[in-house]
Amino acid sequence: MVGILGILLSLGLLIYLAYRGVSALIVAPLMAVVAVLFSGSPIILGNYTQIFMPALGKFAVLYFPLFLLGAIFGKLMEDSGSARVIAEKIVKTLGKDRSILAIVLACAVLTYGGVSLFVVAFAVYPIALAMFQKADIPERLIPATIALGAFTFTMTALPGTPAIQNAIPMPYFDTTPFAAPGVGIIGGAVMFVFGMLWLNHRERSARKKGEGFGQSHEDEQKRPEIAKEMREYAQSENFDVMEITQNDRVILQNMPGFGVAILPVILVILFNFLFTRFVIPAMDTAYLQLPQFGATEINAVRGVWSIICALVLSILILIGFNLRNFPNLKRTLDDGASASVLPLFNTASLVGFGAVVASLPAFELIRDMVLGIAPGNPLISLSIAVNMLAGITGSASGGMSIALQTLGETYRELSQISGINPELMHRVTSIATGGLDSLPQNGAVITLLTICKLTHRQSYGDIFMVAVAVPILALIVVIAIGTIFGSF
Repeated sequence: MVGILGILLSLGLLIYLAYRGVSALIVAPLMAVVAVLFSGSPIILGNYTQIFMPALGKFAVLYFPLFLLGAIFGKLMEDSGSARVIAEKIVKTLGKDRSILAIVLACAVLTYGGVSLFVVAFAVYPIALAMFQKADIPERLIPATIALGAFTFTMTALPGTPAIQNAIPMPYFDTTPFAAPGVGIIGGAVMFVFGMLWLNHRERSARKKGEGFGQSHEDEQKRPEIAKEMREYAQSENFDVMEITQNDRVILQNMPGFGVAILPVILVILFNFLFTRFVIPAMDTAYLQLPQFGATEINAVRGVWSIICALVLSILILIGFNLRNFPNLKRTLDDGASASVLPLFNTASLVGFGAVVASLPAFELIRDMVLGIAPGNPLISLSIAVNMLAGITGSASGGMSIALQTLGETYRELSQISGINPELMHRVTSIATGGLDSLPQNGAVITLLTICKLTHRQSYGDIFMVAVAVPILALIVVIAIGTIFGSF
């Protein structure tokens, strides 16, 4: 009983300290120590060096290329102006009368194409601000609108998404990024449709109450002379003004056309599919069974290989078509690479914490309790375990990693015993990360509200509906469909 209390206490402190902004690099090993001490074991250093660090290292080794390439791709899309061009084109095409739909689709296209949700939030927010002001839609709905497009169906449900939430289950279930495509599309459709219904309902309710956009934030119009001069210069040189920073430093850029901007996004998905279905299966990979290559099979690495190849080729093409649009390509690549390190090791540290917890005797009782939920249908207990851990850690990838680190092999065996297709297990696992992960302490939620200069009190209620409640509804639908019809 004391051991279980220690695990629960360590999880509780983990969520509290994460909410207070303490890095997972510090919190995760400390909370692992708390759990070990409550278990009655004095073996602190042994647990750290022999359990925590190997689990952290295994995760980092396996997923480092995806974090690195994804961050570089997102930074290139941002600095080339491609992300903004895509967003502006979608918004302009749909018009101000469909401002909410336009912003959701702009975010969805970018994130489904591999652009980081943080990059998307920074790129799309200024456009959303202008559109909502022009359409007189309450500003407090902007965070939820961005969240629906960037945090939900493109992150977890749609087949082929290069998001890490779609990649982590692959080695556990020997699947690819396109696992259970039909089920994933249905789940994504539920999130999109019900999320849009909620946002449109909120917009109509605000109009009935006479609530409009409200006060606008400070922008470049606060410095009209500087803005005027820079825009005149930009027009004379065929540039667009991308940003006027707080110290009045102006970033000028020759923007790419829409076709050039969206090409890398399309190619990420296309290359991912081609390598998954045709190129890699046609390769001679028998050497993987040799000890120096881990004595593994191609199915265990095909998904990761596909995403790596898709991102590398798309990055090269992106650079080739936009070379003149990078003021400093080396800095862009360096910034992208640097931006990948902290998210990778934050998640890996949570994996190490999960490995230590899973090694404790008290965890067997918790495991049996979780597995005892709907024992005839492991999809239910798996989704509950992943969702709860995502909520506790405030991280979709972190919660999923802990769940699979501690229970992945068990659920793989249960899927075989129950006759459940591993692809369905993959898709349910991925979708399950996208519910409670967006509770108030989530880093992406906090960052989004900071970008929008709004508070939890002003905007979190709508974020909760589109990024927590609706994804959980989609998860229930997916489980029901998967239980009745299986994977497709």
